[in-house]
Amino acid sequence: MSRAKAPAINEEATMADKLQILDGEKPNQDIALDKARLTLGSDADCGIQLSDPEIAGKHALIEHRDGSWTIKAFEADKPIAIDGRTLGTLRLEHGSVFTLGRTRLRFVAARAAIESTPMAGKKFKDQDAAVEELRRARDRILEQAEKIVIGQRGVLEQLLVALFAQGHCLLIGAPGLAKTLIVRVLAGTLDLTCKRVQFTPDLMPADITGTDILEEDPKTGARSFRFKQGPIFANLLLADEINRTPPKTQAALLEAMQEKRVTAAGVSYDLPRPFFVLATQNPIEQEGTYPLPEAQLDRFMFCINLDYPNAADEQRILLETTRDLAWEVDRVLGADAIMQFQHLVRQVPISPHVAQYATDLIRSTRPGIPENKGWVQQYVRWGAGTRAGQNLLLAAKAHAVLNGRTNVSCADVRSFAAPVLRHRIFCTFAAGAEGVNPDEVVRRVLASVKEPKY
Repeated sequence: MSRAKAPAINEEATMADKLQILDGEKPNQDIALDKARLTLGSDADCGIQLSDPEIAGKHALIEHRDGSWTIKAFEADKPIAIDGRTLGTLRLEHGSVFTLGRTRLRFVAARAAIESTPMAGKKFKDQDAAVEELRRARDRILEQAEKIVIGQRGVLEQLLVALFAQGHCLLIGAPGLAKTLIVRVLAGTLDLTCKRVQFTPDLMPADITGTDILEEDPKTGARSFRFKQGPIFANLLLADEINRTPPKTQAALLEAMQEKRVTAAGVSYDLPRPFFVLATQNPIEQEGTYPLPEAQLDRFMFCINLDYPNAADEQRILLETTRDLAWEVDRVLGADAIMQFQHLVRQVPISPHVAQYATDLIRSTRPGIPENKGWVQQYVRWGAGTRAGQNLLLAAKAHAVLNGRTNVSCADVRSFAAPVLRHRIFCTFAAGAEGVNPDEVVRRVLASVKEPKY
């Protein structure tokens, strides 16, 4: 019987790829994958040696073949655990977090890590072709999503803009407007891990981020703490009815949304990339709810209001949802592709003309600036900050690229003024008495601020 020839080492792919030990006896240690074929186990002659009582002498084989890494368990009773599943063989993708024995490891592909870093400065060889590829992917995603979600195309488009601009979204709408369904369908079109948290008054921060649990080894009787990940360790997190939990628990999302990591017992854990939070909120019931603090609101790139569908769409919804049919959508993009396209969005240039227009918009919402009109001083208690301007430009970039363009105009900025600004403008009591809300303030600002001259 002839022995299979080991695949040749792809030097460019393997020399900088690595495994990171997230916990165990040597947390945060990096292991370089410097060979195309490595044995992992507790024996001294293994290419990757782990000191874990539940790791067998020869536990698994890590192999680079056909441009990707795979890990295969040698024994059926010692499988690979990932996302609550156990597998005999796992194809590793950038950011994959899996468990062997008691040891959690993350696979880091050097190429994907570089391409997903906004400041890496790496340019696409053919930017126009990459933009066209993203436009086609966007059309496929909308086509798949609209099989299930009827009459909410504008909301779906805004969610895609936020995703590729690396932002988070707050969805506000009455019950029964498919807020949760939209998130589930969007996750279905993307090859991402998705988890849902139902926010309730008794929800604790550790219920979201995770906590250390005490475990006892059945063989040795030794006890040790192991970090058990919470539902926040996912690519897409649905925070359902986020205003039903106290501020202490709401604040658990602050670090995660901004820094893409959580801290438990003094140890920081990186979240999977990409990381996208979609929170829903019911605007009708206010009793027993906790309004989101200003700092938490500012972490959301968009605040999207969902309205009732028109008569034709509503009739179609009633017909489609009362039939005995199960919905299914095709997956269009994976995590690595999404991160590369996020990097592409950051590379799109912005002219000083467009940047000046975004600056004028956010400054026109601030009552403390003397040159602003009198109604701003009367109706606005607090205006938009600098992060709003950053989000305006990022949304404009993503919108242009998703539509197959690399030139960003002031019209792109205007398109996203309402979702970016409405939750960052706080009105006075006088405004409430006269029926002036943040959306009305945004409309007046857009009407009064003219595009700067070239």
